[in-house]
Amino acid sequence: MMPLAGRRMSSVRIEAIAPTRIDLAGGTLDIWPLYLFHEGALTLNVAIGLYARCVLTAGGRGIWLRSHDTARSEHFVSLAALQAQRRYRLPLLAELVKHFQPRGSFTLTTDSQAPAGAGIGGSSAMAVALCAALDRFTGAGGTRIAWIHISRDVECKVLGVPTGTQDHYPAAFGGVAAIHLETGGERRERLRTDVRALEQRLVLCYTGRPRRSGINNWEVTRAHIEGDRRVWRNLEQIAQVARAMKPALERHDWQEVARLMRIEWEFRRRNLPTIATPAMERILAAARRQGALAGKVCGAGGGGCLVLLIEPEARAGVESAVTQAGGTVLPVRIDRRGVRLR
Repeated sequence: MMPLAGRRMSSVRIEAIAPTRIDLAGGTLDIWPLYLFHEGALTLNVAIGLYARCVLTAGGRGIWLRSHDTARSEHFVSLAALQAQRRYRLPLLAELVKHFQPRGSFTLTTDSQAPAGAGIGGSSAMAVALCAALDRFTGAGGTRIAWIHISRDVECKVLGVPTGTQDHYPAAFGGVAAIHLETGGERRERLRTDVRALEQRLVLCYTGRPRRSGINNWEVTRAHIEGDRRVWRNLEQIAQVARAMKPALERHDWQEVARLMRIEWEFRRRNLPTIATPAMERILAAARRQGALAGKVCGAGGGGCLVLLIEPEARAGVESAVTQAGGTVLPVRIDRRGVRLR
């Protein structure tokens, strides 16, 4: 494929969007090498229509990187100047530009519909969107699987701790899926579930507290590798819950899905007591009083979002309780397409 950077520069504008996700069960196990110690490990997640977006516009002078979310920007006179820099104000953007090595001058601008530190894979979705745009611009010819692995590895470099892949698959492919974590790599399986029925039963709540996902996950990963049997047992239980939840989702047994979510949340709390903040505990308790069947922290916790499982008729009461307890209800629409270019 001819790189767009080689065509008439003033006409090139590439926009990419990628969905974020809600993780239902099995999170943390996707971090290498944890899943190798838990046979049959998998994660279950749902892509949602809160999007990460990037726009690449060719032309101008040098390379401009801009983030609307953080109100940060930086300029480089050339790719060589960017590569020579040691620290960046926008490291995710800069490291992906270094990987794809686009020619010429351009501006790369990002923004996200996900709140800061939400725990719904916003940075991973942004990385996948950036990969799609930069791949198109350079004519690299990569696949969605390639973008998943590039974005995972670049995020690891930026965060300085190991990262997993479960956030990147929903961003790349959309839908409701199981990510099987196996020796030699991972494998995505689209779940045969009633997407509309699941959508009607999910409530997503932002607690307004930023989280430390990389650090929280690293604490669990390090404890596991160093032989902490308590952490090993808790992750084994989480792996078993995820395996059991998959068929429950496919037979639309929402009561069983709720029971398993409650169990998963309990083992996750045992692993890391700081996973839930007092605000999160208050919101969860209020939601349960209004009929929520189950709830858990999204991602690594320490703040960010909660996901609640409800019966559709309980939605008004649960959402009102969440708001009164100090949370912000976010829209949930399951994205079926994954990353796309416009």
